[in-house]
Amino acid sequence: MAAAGRVRGRAMTRVLLVDDQDLVRQGLRLILELAGLEVVGEARDGAEAVAAVAEHAPDVVLMDLRMPGMDGIEATRRITASYDGTRVLALTTFDLDEHVVDALRAGAVGFLLKDVTADGLVEAVRRAAAGEPVVAPAVLARMMASFASRAPAATPPPGLADLSEREREVLALIGAGRSNSEIAAELVISMATVKTHVRHVFAKLDLRDRAQAVVAARDAGLV
Repeated sequence: MAAAGRVRGRAMTRVLLVDDQDLVRQGLRLILELAGLEVVGEARDGAEAVAAVAEHAPDVVLMDLRMPGMDGIEATRRITASYDGTRVLALTTFDLDEHVVDALRAGAVGFLLKDVTADGLVEAVRRAAAGEPVVAPAVLARMMASFASRAPAATPPPGLADLSEREREVLALIGAGRSNSEIAAELVISMATVKTHVRHVFAKLDLRDRAQAVVAARDAGLV
């Protein structure tokens, strides 16, 4: 028999569920456990979530954004500031929830809609545990369209002045939802060069992933 906490020789992904609705947490738990993931705990609000992360050290937190008391955004900010090994996935009812961008700024690796399919939920949690961003290109495009209707932030992201002209172009294209291959084609440069520029942009702006890069591009007035 496999050792506890491992499946087929590899460690289980450990997940914390945070939602103020009992039925939502129960449904998420059932889906994840049937897929072989380990649900290490549950929390009903942000304060409980922060305490549970300290206790259980989960790989991924599925974080509802709208909760009484400490909301999911503040909890995300505290968790990502203190626990490098824990990734936060925001949960929201609407894909253009006004709090989603705040959650990404707070350090969430992406967000899921609450009507996500069971397979989509499991795949998103596994991707988040691997450190990959979890925002579909179509949703990035909708975020970009929403940003276009709003004024950019009054304060541009720190480090923006350190970007080269080419790096600013790359950031703008990421903000428009372009993949690395699409950026390479549009700028007529190699994939290796694109990856280098993306790495430099992330380092100079202190970004974790493409979701945060979309927000940074919006704040810089590039989309």
